[in-house]
Amino acid sequence: MKTVYLAGPITGQTFDGCTDWREFAIKELSFADITGLSPMRAKDYLKNETFVGDEYQDTVLSSSRGIITRDRWDTTRCDLILVNFLGAERVSIGTVMEMAWADACRTPIIVVMKPEGDLHDHSMLREVTGFRVETLEEGLEIAKAILTP
Repeated sequence: MKTVYLAGPITGQTFDGCTDWREFAIKELSFADITGLSPMRAKDYLKNETFVGDEYQDTVLSSSRGIITRDRWDTTRCDLILVNFLGAERVSIGTVMEMAWADACRTPIIVVMKPEGDLHDHSMLREVTGFRVETLEEGLEIAKAILTP
C-alpha cells in the first residue's frame, strides 16, 4: 500500500488544529487505498493541549529525539509528502526539516499554501516543491493522481 506523510505545523497549534486536517486527509486517502501517516499518531496524551509545545522530554514519542527519529523515518520511507501550511502563524522549522529529508530521498512533495504572502514562501522551499496548490482538497487529489494507477 502506498503511503503519504502528512506534514505541517504542530508547535503552537491546538491538538485539534494539528489533527483535524490530518484525520480528514487520512480518511480521504483511504478511499484510494493510500495510507496517511500523521506525526500526531499515538499522541492522544496531548489531547487537552491548547498550545502544543516543541517537545515533551518526559514522553518518549514527544521528546526531541523521539520526534526526530520517527518523523525522519516516516519522511524517508513514504511514497509522497503532503505539506499543509494553511493557517500557519509562524514558520514551522520541523516541517522544513521534513521537506529537506524528503527532497534528499527524492520523494515528491505537494505543498498546500496561500497563493501570496505565506510565511513559508521561500525560494528553497519553492524549489523542492513538486506541486503547489491552494487547498487541501487539491493536494489530496494530486496525491491520489500520483499514487494510483
